[in-house]
Amino acid sequence: MTKSTSQKPDLDWSQVQETIRMMNLAVAQMEMSMKEGDESVDTLTDTFGTMVARVQVIEKIVTKKEQDDDLDSVIEQCEAVSSEMQKAIVAFQFYDKLTQRLSHVSHSLEELSSLVADQSRLFNPIEWSLLQEKIKAKYTMPAEHKMFELVMQGMSVEEILKLPKEAEEENPDDFEMF
Repeated sequence: MTKSTSQKPDLDWSQVQETIRMMNLAVAQMEMSMKEGDESVDTLTDTFGTMVARVQVIEKIVTKKEQDDDLDSVIEQCEAVSSEMQKAIVAFQFYDKLTQRLSHVSHSLEELSSLVADQSRLFNPIEWSLLQEKIKAKYTMPAEHKMFELVMQGMSVEEILKLPKEAEEENPDDFEMF
């Protein structure tokens, strides 16, 4: 039996089914992007971590030698390389936050798709409330919780994006090494 689609509608065609298909497409695209991004970021993170360790070893070896202009220059360069690598690692952590958010969006779309597809739940306000609580419970970052609350209060996406960022997200020096 063929499924009714917008390209080939029949009496079973439904905008709900079309909505579900489009949500599933969005989920698939996000999941594929996150998987591909994770693999390359993991490799880069490991590489940068190894380079930081090697530069620190070089710096220790050089500092044991007699100090002259060349040694000072080498130490200065080692410190600069270490600093740049630390910045790169911080950037990867921001990428990690991005993938966490995209993962939450992906799961939210899957849950929404499931609700919209189920006629017994679709028109039940309690089911929608449960969906919202389930989505909110998956959030791990304060900014996500804040955005959720603002959306639930009826604020538009444009208004939310114009709000100043949270102080904790503006401080790039506040990070943990992985």
